Amino acid sequence: MSKPHIRPNPRVYALFEELEHYLEFCQDYGYRFNEADLYNFKSYAWQQYNKFVQGKYAKNMWYEDGRRFAGYRPMRAPGAEAA
Repeated sequence: MSKPHIRPNPRVYALFEELEHYLEFCQDYGYRFNEADLYNFKSYAWQQYNKFVQGKYAKNMWYEDGRRFAGYRPMRAPGAEAA
């Protein structure tokens, strides 16, 4: 008798590849990485990842947070009164 040959499931490999790509996206674009958000369309990070995969514009949170923490304020129109 020979040893039983166990073939790996290709869907498992695809799942882990997608998880690695999602992790890289979260690190590159500044989103919180949570494995539970994989395939969760209610998650904002997953929505942005899907836009990125489709070739659309995904918001870079490193840039957005940098602007916010640096004290960036949009300029007001001249003569506008503060409420």
